[in-house]
Amino acid sequence: MMFKKNYTNKPYHLCKYNPRSNDDFTTIAHRGASAYYPENTLPSFEGAIAMGADVVELDVQLTSDKEVVVFHDEKISRCTNGRGKIADHTLAELKKLDAGNWFDKKFQNTRIPTLSEVLGVCKNKIAVNIEIKTEAVSKMFLGGIEEESLKIVERSGMNGHVVFSSFDPRAIMHLKQIDYRVTVAVLFEKKYYGSKLPSDIVEYVGADAFNCSSSEFNKKWLANVKLNNIPVNIYTVNDTKNMKRFINMGVSGIFTNKPDILKRVAADVKKKQEREGWQ
Repeated sequence: MMFKKNYTNKPYHLCKYNPRSNDDFTTIAHRGASAYYPENTLPSFEGAIAMGADVVELDVQLTSDKEVVVFHDEKISRCTNGRGKIADHTLAELKKLDAGNWFDKKFQNTRIPTLSEVLGVCKNKIAVNIEIKTEAVSKMFLGGIEEESLKIVERSGMNGHVVFSSFDPRAIMHLKQIDYRVTVAVLFEKKYYGSKLPSDIVEYVGADAFNCSSSEFNKKWLANVKLNNIPVNIYTVNDTKNMKRFINMGVSGIFTNKPDILKRVAADVKKKQEREGWQ
């Protein structure tokens, strides 16, 4: 069923702290400054803040004792010295794991952070994109990860500076059912949406913005989002050539592991556009 008839449009730059009136492009640090620090850890988010990123993107899942932690994979083996799934461990068990040494030994003893801990680091400094992982979503919209995450955001005092996103359309609709004011972006996945256009998908789930991979975004989608004034953010772009290409296409934001590079490229492109008289 269609969730709402009249969807809203809210680009990520409106969630920035201290936004400048002429700056409508958003540099989104993918799992923090993850080219330089272990992904989804406090050092990675602190690094993104130091590099001047506008938003940090992170992933959330539930532990076995229903705590919201920041971690990407369903299984913990790639980014920690542990084994098994996030959902099979308590928070106390996960806190004993090393989540930094896999990246570089200088990050040894870095821990898996809770969502609350990350928001504490980001408050008054940088906006946050919270991606709800599909494996954490259930049929129930009350008492699940969506409601728990919303409560944590509320307690953090970061309302207005947080965007939620998910590949799972249930998560987006659950969030809007719990609080229609929350800003939510759809993450495109073909198995859920097939050949639907971005405008149809955004309307179907009641989202505020449309996010997709750099390989999926095409001229047809570009025309559709521009015609319907839909904010679009592209992931994950780490090379300067494609950064320039997407910025010149007029996308709203880019997810990158290298926010320092993207900030510099975006500034250079803007200066060039101003010299050439772009409106």
